[in-house]
Amino acid sequence: MEFNASRHHLPRFRLSTAADLCVETVSVASDTSNLGVLELFTERRELMSLPVLEHERPIGLISRNIFLSQMSKPYYHELYGKKSCIAFMDKDPLIVDAAMSIEELTFRAVESGEKALADGFIVSRDGGLAGVGFGLQLMNVVANMQAERNRQIMHSIAYASVIQRSLLRPSDLALAAAVADAHLEWQPRDVVGGDFYHFAQYPQGWFGAIADCTGHGVPGAFMTLITSSILSQALQQQGPADPAALLAEVSRGVKSMLAQQDASNGSSSSNDGMDAGFIWYERASRTLHYAGARMALFLLTPDSAAIQSIDGDRMGVGYTDTPADYQWHNISVDIPPGSLLLLTTDGLIDQIGGSRDIAYGKRRMRDALLAQRHASAAQAGAALLADFLAWQGSQPRRDDLTFFVFRP
Repeated sequence: MEFNASRHHLPRFRLSTAADLCVETVSVASDTSNLGVLELFTERRELMSLPVLEHERPIGLISRNIFLSQMSKPYYHELYGKKSCIAFMDKDPLIVDAAMSIEELTFRAVESGEKALADGFIVSRDGGLAGVGFGLQLMNVVANMQAERNRQIMHSIAYASVIQRSLLRPSDLALAAAVADAHLEWQPRDVVGGDFYHFAQYPQGWFGAIADCTGHGVPGAFMTLITSSILSQALQQQGPADPAALLAEVSRGVKSMLAQQDASNGSSSSNDGMDAGFIWYERASRTLHYAGARMALFLLTPDSAAIQSIDGDRMGVGYTDTPADYQWHNISVDIPPGSLLLLTTDGLIDQIGGSRDIAYGKRRMRDALLAQRHASAAQAGAALLADFLAWQGSQPRRDDLTFFVFRP
């Protein structure tokens, strides 16, 4: 019997190539008899797979389990004992170069099927045998690599949350200075979210925006960066007094940046945008100008027994099917002293909960607001949030949650 030892020790550095999985093994020549292989497996009980070489190059792999199972059959010793070991070897094993990346090796192992994971694979270098690798070891390495990548991704997302919150901080300061009695709730469903808000104070009044961008999590957060940046530029160029014109400008900016100008030719690879409500409030006249894109503003005046819904346009901002020249409409409303207003994304209304697992809905939202008609906006907002959380119960959060309750 002729066999060779190929020595390769596992490195202590981070695994990145097939060479890092290559372990010490022995091999046999292709003319070694099956009795010789049986003797080797008997002597080396730790040997699970045995490479077969021809002219110093690997041509096959003998699985310990398969080989011993075959040789234990009646008369197989007599029939095959003196014959070449190639009779029981896998003639098409997975053979990979030592320089192959772990990622590519994983794909190759999956393509090879269960045998590469169960019996292992051959690692070669310059055509010769370098050693063998094993499926369980590969799976463990891949799991560790994936865990490390997930850790890095979560670290990046956590830092992205810091960035997203820091971008919203100027709006927090502007809102605190502009509106004495208000409650603003912003809760991303994930670490980062697709909802955003924007507030700015001016000598004549203040501007406010609540927006729900496509998606949530990281994709939604990217959209908030795009849309809030476009909105900031539009406010600088046009001023705050025409919310409808600002919606149109943001829509054109999103369509241009994401190449979503034409839905008919199917050239765009994305269809992203936002639903939003833009407010311009004039202090002197107590007039509120509102423009909504698939988002309503709710108003409760002191002398009303019901909440009024100020509906916006049924057209989203920036989507491929939003006409590039679409014009939203401003709705101007005189706000009596003591009025309570609410602007919310659909994360509040659509949340599943309650005893029947149904949506929170506009009716319950209205009832919760009506119950707080004599409370401050801060108290009304806190009560609305408490009612919402009680309704949600143990149900998972479906969407980002953003709402704005205020008394001008």
